[in-house]
Amino acid sequence: MIVDNLIKVGMADLKVVLGKDEILKTTGLGSCVGVILFDQITHVAGMAHVMLPNSNIARDGVVNIAKYADTAIPDMLERMKSLGANQSRIFAKLAGGAQMFAFSGTSDTMRIGPRNVETCKEILYDMKIPIHAEDTGANFGRTIEFHCSTGMLLIRSVQQGVKEI
Repeated sequence: MIVDNLIKVGMADLKVVLGKDEILKTTGLGSCVGVILFDQITHVAGMAHVMLPNSNIARDGVVNIAKYADTAIPDMLERMKSLGANQSRIFAKLAGGAQMFAFSGTSDTMRIGPRNVETCKEILYDMKIPIHAEDTGANFGRTIEFHCSTGMLLIRSVQQGVKEI
């Protein structure tokens, strides 16, 4: 089925839309986190496919803003506000952040998924954006679709089937 209003968000990418009929979709969320921000009055929505928690690890000082939680979320919020969203009405939904591989030891470096989720939550808390729902953690990948008409996040995974939050 081809949907004209489907906007694909790639890995280390973010998109912001205005409109009730838009659907934002990203695939391949393993340790990555899909961050959705939504103003249900204006129907301005954003989705970021965040790969890593912090941009201070960027090599050569070149930063892909959408790749890191600490740069993607604030940038997405600013883009949404430029389309008429009001920060006081925006809420978030999160999906992903899995621990895809088991490692012996407790090295924080290998906890990419959990660190991504923790960082996203800290940033949203600091920005006073409430998290209305999440499907994070565990050890399986996810594909997500956010429907701007309803504010519903559809989550698909091989292990868990389809779920709405």
